[in-house]
Amino acid sequence: MKLLRAVTLIVAVLAAGPALAQAGLGESAKELLGPWEFSNADRDKTCTATFKSDKTPVGWKVEFDANCSTLFPLVSRVAGWKLPEGDNLFLMDAEGKTLVEFSEVESGIYEAPTPGVGVLFLQAPQAAGGGAAAKTSEQVAGAWSISRGGKSLCKLTLANTVLRDGFALTVLPGCDAEFTRLNITQWQLDRGELVLVPARGNALRFQEVEGGNWRRVPESATETLLVRQ
Repeated sequence: MKLLRAVTLIVAVLAAGPALAQAGLGESAKELLGPWEFSNADRDKTCTATFKSDKTPVGWKVEFDANCSTLFPLVSRVAGWKLPEGDNLFLMDAEGKTLVEFSEVESGIYEAPTPGVGVLFLQAPQAAGGGAAAKTSEQVAGAWSISRGGKSLCKLTLANTVLRDGFALTVLPGCDAEFTRLNITQWQLDRGELVLVPARGNALRFQEVEGGNWRRVPESATETLLVRQ
């Protein structure tokens, strides 16, 4: 019987783990839990920060996707976060020193003027656009085909390699001459849109549609799609 009671107690503690972890969080902090878009002011650099209820020596745990430290080197020093009731959101280093201090400028959007970095933003998925988590460069990178009216124009490889204004892009041999003339040199994620950037001239912008593909906007009579290969 003693063994049974001990096992029952252990199971109960494990089941209550998430609730116990959140018990020390204020109501405002609990609303922050989950993935958020982490970006600069232009949103040409975006990644995902996931706020968790696990304790750290300096607050609570926050995880950044792998590309974040490349785009924003300071996140590699973040060891925890805290959001005191009625106060700002702090990202802190292992010594408890504040690296970034965010203030809420409107519901679901935080901003932080940061010396040497510029203005950083945190946006809840619904604020970033559409109610779904914003795509990261890691999720979008890979092999794609661009087509118009069902006819393939070109095959592209979107890399996760950071360039000055976006990410590297490779145009594969055999592209339609019209598309080749555009001389697409890189790609970006901007306000929930995927952008193909030419060496000069207007960028091609795409919005995600069902099936994980992207449709060029504004729409025209002949649909242009980016299709995952």
